[in-house]
Amino acid sequence: MPRAFRLPFHYAWMIAGVGMLCVFSALGLGRFALGMLLPSMAGTLPLSYAQIGLVSTGNFVGYLAAVLLCGPAASRFGARAVVVAGLLLMAGSMALVAHATSFGAALALYAVTGLGSGAANVTTMGLVAQWFTSARRGRAAGFVVIGSGLAIMLSGWLVPRVNAAVGPEGWRTSWSILAAVVLGVGALATLLLRNRPRDLGLAPLGAADSGHATPPPGSRPPAAPPPHPAAGPHRGAIRLLALIYALFGATYVIYATFIVTALVRERGFSEAAAGRVWSTIGLLSLLSGPVFGSLSDRLGRRAGLALAFSIQLIAYLLVAVPLPAAALYASIACFGVVAWSVPSIVLAAVGDHVGADGALSGFAFVTFAFGLGQIAGPGLAGALAERSGSFSSSFAMAAALAGVALIATSRLRPPAG
Repeated sequence: MPRAFRLPFHYAWMIAGVGMLCVFSALGLGRFALGMLLPSMAGTLPLSYAQIGLVSTGNFVGYLAAVLLCGPAASRFGARAVVVAGLLLMAGSMALVAHATSFGAALALYAVTGLGSGAANVTTMGLVAQWFTSARRGRAAGFVVIGSGLAIMLSGWLVPRVNAAVGPEGWRTSWSILAAVVLGVGALATLLLRNRPRDLGLAPLGAADSGHATPPPGSRPPAAPPPHPAAGPHRGAIRLLALIYALFGATYVIYATFIVTALVRERGFSEAAAGRVWSTIGLLSLLSGPVFGSLSDRLGRRAGLALAFSIQLIAYLLVAVPLPAAALYASIACFGVVAWSVPSIVLAAVGDHVGADGALSGFAFVTFAFGLGQIAGPGLAGALAERSGSFSSSFAMAAALAGVALIATSRLRPPAG
């Protein structure tokens, strides 16, 4: 039987806080730190433009496999167990990446990192949707995705300093440090995450009773399993959200993967200067999730997504053409201020359509499409850069796909009733 659980705040905010650290690890360190590590990795392994793109693609193949598995695994073992297992798998594989001596080894190990990253991230986001009602879901999801921005700031500060102290092989030390941080977050998640509000005698935050009591036993029958999100009454909206999220996955990952390498190899930036740019993106991104998530709570999911994709489109265009340095910095600012806006809005929109009980399976479904976009994006972008000798064509492709996402967003409608 669940027992009453009282704190000065609703435990949903504890879930959101730990969830933010899980995203910090699962996406921020396991995925976005790669952008800072790639220039030195490419120099010592060595890696071509195409191989850089394939390493990133391998990570998303693992991520996509996790999306297929995390829903059934969470149903059987509980969301907390899946999140913790994903973080532990990440920590172990990242520690091994530090010892990679070839492209093949880096590719295989980083794919395993993607498997853990997907399990931890998707399950965390589905867990958050269960702890907050629709009116609070966008704001909560926006808070959780702050973790990615914090991790970008950390990697932009840490990696150049480690490389300066250790030398060309400093990226190996950086991978080991990041693995240790992920391991620590896994321990914290074990202690503090809970699978559902009723486990602590609570209702989701935002419920009419403020979430501080469970309904009396037997007051309502056990809920039937929700229909598959792509086959239920909201299948059209969920499939459209999946398309939108796939396009976001294909575009943002091109920028996040290649912007630092482009700055170093094509724009003449030092690694330290590129690190400061990367940290700036992280700093600017901290408010992107909360601001756009809250904006979508007020103005609607379609309006929030349309604004986010419009700003991203500008960011990609400004870096795709050889404009003065001011345009480059404007691109970085545009990307940063909307960096994590789309995931927070998509999570909230999925919850709006399928409800809290179907949120995990719904988010897993759209994230599967997101993973397909992430797999296609860096591979195509790396091949384009290899053929043209520049990343400009890659950023132009990202801009075109963002335009398609903007058109798709215009067709999104709120749930009926």
